[in-house]
Amino acid sequence: MKNYLAAVGIVTGALMIFVTALQFNLSMFLIWMLFLAGPALVLWMVWSVLIADVIVKETFEEQWYQDEPGMLRMVEH
Repeated sequence: MKNYLAAVGIVTGALMIFVTALQFNLSMFLIWMLFLAGPALVLWMVWSVLIADVIVKETFEEQWYQDEPGMLRMVEH
């Protein structure tokens, strides 16, 4: 697994645990620790994604929506 995918997964999991702990009124210690660690986790995730060694071959003009290869930008005449 690539490093940036692990960071996204860990931060998403922490967010899900935080929201679940809030909803079910679980341990206040856990809620506060996740609340205080949240900004650092998000910064770590953003940094991991920004420095990831991913090469994008398409340009924005060629393919404006990266997740769907079939969605090409409509050309206005």
